[in-house]
Amino acid sequence: MESTWNNKVLSDMFGANEGTALRLKLVALVVLGVVLLAVAAKIKVPMWPVPITMGTFAVLTIGAAYGARLGLVTILAYMIVGALGFDVFAGSSAEKFGLTYMMGGTGGYLVGYVLATLALGALAQRGWDRSVVWMALAMLIGNVLIYVPGLAWLGHLYGWDKPILAWGLTPFLVGDAIKLALAALVLPAAWKLVGRARG
Repeated sequence: MESTWNNKVLSDMFGANEGTALRLKLVALVVLGVVLLAVAAKIKVPMWPVPITMGTFAVLTIGAAYGARLGLVTILAYMIVGALGFDVFAGSSAEKFGLTYMMGGTGGYLVGYVLATLALGALAQRGWDRSVVWMALAMLIGNVLIYVPGLAWLGHLYGWDKPILAWGLTPFLVGDAIKLALAALVLPAAWKLVGRARG
């Protein structure tokens, strides 16, 4: 791997890398990221035992493609848009939105989104997104970082005597495994395409 690629993420490999053009590129990437996150949150693929939502896939993939800093800005912008009342989350609707929705059962998972985005960005900057095995491990770490605060918040809200794992973890494991495998293939494949284009 070329030394000039060290600490680079996919978003660094396209467009301007300095000056006003770079700032415009970063703004465009944040806007694009927020739109992709909002769209992905609403995608539901039929699956057993529950439909697969693509929100976590988008969060983790954008984190890896953008890096820690730009990924953090993007996920925080997404949260701000949601807090303002726009219908951008998987379970939000015209009747249930904004801070009220964010402080409900999904609140811990949204915190996990921020943590996972930072982690995936940092790991991608170390080259983990260029290997299927390392990217799969990075996705696993990201999923753990989403679930830990998510389950902790559910336990806090509803009590640990409730079936918290059955509500917030076990129904989603099959879908998360599929998304993990997909991301583990997509990111390294994208890097191979970049390498060929530059070769």
